[in-house]
Amino acid sequence: MTVGLGPLVYIVIFVAIVVMVQGVYLLAFGKSINMNNRMSRRMALLEKTQDREKVLEQLRKEMTQHVKSRGIPLYSLLAHKAQLANIAFSPAQLMGVMVGAAVLAYVGLSVGTSVGAAPRILLSAGMGFGGVYFWINSKAKARMKKLEEQLPDAIELMVRSLRVGHPLTSAIGIVAKEVADPLGTEFGIIADEAAYGRNIADSLKVFAERMDNQDLRFLAVAVNIQQSSGGNLAEILDGLSKVIRSRFKLFRRVIAITAEAKFSGTFLSGMPVVILVGTFILKPNHFDGVMASSYFVPGAALVAILLVGNVIFMKMMTNIKV
Repeated sequence: MTVGLGPLVYIVIFVAIVVMVQGVYLLAFGKSINMNNRMSRRMALLEKTQDREKVLEQLRKEMTQHVKSRGIPLYSLLAHKAQLANIAFSPAQLMGVMVGAAVLAYVGLSVGTSVGAAPRILLSAGMGFGGVYFWINSKAKARMKKLEEQLPDAIELMVRSLRVGHPLTSAIGIVAKEVADPLGTEFGIIADEAAYGRNIADSLKVFAERMDNQDLRFLAVAVNIQQSSGGNLAEILDGLSKVIRSRFKLFRRVIAITAEAKFSGTFLSGMPVVILVGTFILKPNHFDGVMASSYFVPGAALVAILLVGNVIFMKMMTNIKV
């Protein structure tokens, strides 16, 4: 059996697909879509169009378009992650990007490998979908992580605004202006919706459910209780920000404690694959004698099952809810 540089070509093609998708995304939507930008996407769009209603309509469409398209075959696997990442591509555009990535993979496999036509098509389709899914998943994780980090500071900013006499709508508007994405744009949408008559507690509840975030649910409940029964909202939110910071600190401590176990699980699961790929690259015919044995397929299947089981078990052992 001759493999040679094949596995390395697959890795290069996959990385190229992820980089291509990111490049197309930035090219299509510019710097406003980048979470590292100091100005939120909403503020950038307002500066460009000067039309608050139009910007609100566009941002709300981007928020909900992926959930509404869950009925599309295969796309349902991407919809939830795309919603969390708030991907500005429409579902049709995202499907087009997947097709383009598959075509790129097919060209790369045709040039870099001698794989047959049928396996090449299957590999290209898998790489196209897998590359886009990997990109969306990484975007979703980064966005959720930054949102969780920004939330305590945003609530404290609301507390200071409320204590100097600003109403809740103005306090949320200040957060929208002062805080970068992702929270800046999200709070800006809530402020705009409140300006057009929507209840702030309802907007916060929808936001919390869309992000599936417990801290945002606490915020929505706190605002709802204050609106229903009264009370000092500044004090309530001040206590909430302290609770969120404490939970965040505990979560970071859990991450530090479980870091060794997570690394061990990743190392033990990934090293056999790395060794196998390296062996195929450096000495393609090394396993020819073993593969001729009737025990090869059952043995390889058993090893694959054990590796997958190891990943799942280590994930369960280190997945501690805070």
